[in-house]
Amino acid sequence: MFGGRGGQGRIKLSKLQDSYAAALAPLGIERGVKGSKATHTKVKEYYQAVNSEPLTAVITNNQLAPTPFESASSYVTRIQSDDQFQAINHQLADRKFLIERLERAEQRARASEKERQRLEEIVRSLELKTQQLRDLPLVDVAWELGLHHEEGKWKGHGHIINIDGPKFYDFAPDQQKGSGGAIDLVMHVNQCNFRQAVVWLDERFGEAGVERAAIAHVKNRAADIIQTEPRPQFAPHVEDKANWLAVEHYLNQFRGIPSDCIQMLHNQGLVYADQQQNAVFVMRNVDGQRNGAFLRGTWGENNTFKGYEKGTKRRDSWFYFHLGGKANDKTSTAILCKSPIDAISRAMLEYLIRGDVPPERTVYMAIDDFNCLPLERLQKVPNILVAFGNDKSTDAAAQRVLELMPQSQIKKSKASDWNQQLLDYGRQLRQQQQQQRQQDDELSL
Repeated sequence: MFGGRGGQGRIKLSKLQDSYAAALAPLGIERGVKGSKATHTKVKEYYQAVNSEPLTAVITNNQLAPTPFESASSYVTRIQSDDQFQAINHQLADRKFLIERLERAEQRARASEKERQRLEEIVRSLELKTQQLRDLPLVDVAWELGLHHEEGKWKGHGHIINIDGPKFYDFAPDQQKGSGGAIDLVMHVNQCNFRQAVVWLDERFGEAGVERAAIAHVKNRAADIIQTEPRPQFAPHVEDKANWLAVEHYLNQFRGIPSDCIQMLHNQGLVYADQQQNAVFVMRNVDGQRNGAFLRGTWGENNTFKGYEKGTKRRDSWFYFHLGGKANDKTSTAILCKSPIDAISRAMLEYLIRGDVPPERTVYMAIDDFNCLPLERLQKVPNILVAFGNDKSTDAAAQRVLELMPQSQIKKSKASDWNQQLLDYGRQLRQQQQQQRQQDDELSL
């Protein structure tokens, strides 16, 4: 068919294979390696591997075989238009799609297995921690103490002990005592102190057993203290009315806060003077209960003292006040500042610029650390301004608040803080007023 014998025939055949390879390249069919001695898959084995009726029909169809002297391009055009050849293309595409789906399913299965193993590890860790928090079983401790179980009681050494879970009670006539926990049981039966009981448990149950017993012992003691010990109440510094004028003078002259604002906060009981002439800024919880105070020294020109009064509950109390709207209105805006004086200064800047209080209910609150944010309360406020001033050291804290409350906005002061901006504004206002008076005097002349 290809003409010639021996080497000439092989050369012609190789060239024909090259032309067919070039023509079939767009179909993804590649030529084999020239001169390769590799044997090809037998037709029968190929049929078994494909296991496809359309594909078998195409291969066994002699009409799809090249005709004598048919060019490669003509052959490609002819077989591409054949219906059975199209069936093969669709079948191969379906097979590829199914393989991809299988691979994705296998990937999801492997990911699910990893997640299952991770969750099982978490469960085992939690079970271990829970076991470590449980006390030693008292029945095991009683057995190690040499007591024997008889008629529902643990008896021996003059004791008749009933064990009910983590608690025990001694019904012996000269005992009549109840308590709870492994350490207390050892102390009771062995008539020893705490340290001796710990050593005894270590000998019987090892270090892990002692840790479990010690943790349970502390938990029991803490629970008893919480139930019986009275709660300490915050006791604010006693007000010293004789020092109020000096404190008021400091806030007005050195801090630039208008006198009517100072008097308003004083009348509300939010600012007063103590015996050391400190300005006491009262801190309250969300229900208005006094839980602390922030102190600012005012005596002397270079007084820099400031700090929280002893006993202040910093996580549950804040200095805050409201302006605008009605007392029963819901808070529309919350403005967070870094100190009580800054909160007051921010409010007074708005008042002086606007000439009136805000139209809607606004709360001004001193927050010096994002750890004490009243999140539950603030999350109900639609507008929140994080006004920590313009100090670089507060940028990170302001950003942290923004992360906790995405509805908030950061508002920086023009000066280093809001009080300095209030002082600058007051100075500019006085200069303008002085210039206006001079102009008025010149006109009058």
